[in-house]
Amino acid sequence: FLLQMSISNIRYGEGVTKEIGMDLQNLGARRVCLMTDQNLCQLPPVKAVLDSLAKHGINFQMYNNVRVEPTDQSFLDAIEFAKKGEFDAYVAVGGGSVMDTCKAANLYAASPASDFLQYVNTPIGRGQPVTVPLKPLIAVPTTAGTGSETTGVAIFDFKELKVKTGIASRAIKPTLGIIDPLHTLSMPERVVANSGFDVLCHALESYTALPYDQRSPCPASPLARPAYQGSNPISDVWALHALRIVAKYLKRAIRDPEDRKARASMHLASTFAGIGFGNAGVHLCHGMSYPISGLVKTYKAKDYNVDHSLVPHGLSVVLTSPAVFAFTAQIRPERHLEAAEILGADIRTARIKEAGLVLADTLRKFLFDLNVDDGLAAIGYSPADIPALVRGTLPQERVTKLSPRPQTEEDLAALFEASMRLY
Repeated sequence: FLLQMSISNIRYGEGVTKEIGMDLQNLGARRVCLMTDQNLCQLPPVKAVLDSLAKHGINFQMYNNVRVEPTDQSFLDAIEFAKKGEFDAYVAVGGGSVMDTCKAANLYAASPASDFLQYVNTPIGRGQPVTVPLKPLIAVPTTAGTGSETTGVAIFDFKELKVKTGIASRAIKPTLGIIDPLHTLSMPERVVANSGFDVLCHALESYTALPYDQRSPCPASPLARPAYQGSNPISDVWALHALRIVAKYLKRAIRDPEDRKARASMHLASTFAGIGFGNAGVHLCHGMSYPISGLVKTYKAKDYNVDHSLVPHGLSVVLTSPAVFAFTAQIRPERHLEAAEILGADIRTARIKEAGLVLADTLRKFLFDLNVDDGLAAIGYSPADIPALVRGTLPQERVTKLSPRPQTEEDLAALFEASMRLY
């Protein structure tokens, strides 16, 4: 059985963004594409990058039209910009939406003859391996959530099917992630919460995923092997470490915007969890979250300044977590109990067969304390939507197959049903 660890280079520290101009100089970059979104244009993280580019005389063009929770169309817009610009380096300043859009733009600009579905995950796309050389991409995350600065994954909404899917290849991971905790100070409260829930689920799912030595098949060519390999001894270290930081600092980071220690710690936890899940993978919370975001009706999350209905990714992931971990705990219950203990449960008298319920209750209490919407019903879903939600989960085999416990369509329906209300 094989295990491969791949992550981006990471640089961490307050104010480290000011070095980005030097990095681009050192790369010999002549034409740089700077990607961000409309909100961030006005905020300190983008200003810090622009100051550094100006100071080091870097020639760049800015694309600030990234959509929060991107779609195939918004990806294609950014790809068009990248193809026209003939750039030799990319800088992404933002959350997962910006970093993922920039990865896709870099990929398709480097492979201009490819049609869009060539690299999109099966069964929606053809999921072909990436063999073209990409340009350097420097990622500057401004949320403490996706861990996208370390991973080769780019997620989008495929509008025609109303389902999220993505591109997954080690080839698209950023060259360098610049982790500057100063950038987290501009995050509003609910953005801190929802991006923190993504970190929480990245850590929990990668730690409880199917073990890498039980995954099959293992393709003979290293190029054809998925980045998501199942839980493994290296990812476990990162997942548990991230989970401990979430337990200690997430509530503080949400409740006190001035708590620099908490916000800086969550920024690092996001990267740590990214290193973990970027190699182990995630499973049911993420697989089920994609239709929850994709089928959104009228819900608009608080603190997100966007002009479209939106279930933020971290929220769509965490709402099913109590039901999911109650379901998966039959397999490796000791890991589920260990996670519950890290999140504050007293497990001294817990029996091993209660592991799932203990973790589910611990998660419910955690979410209740943080004023999270009361289940899928609170964001606009009803039992009548369950068949569509199940249909939207079925194509997510890349992640659902990593669940330690196989699931039928009936199981998925029951999990959505159990997630309608949390408290």
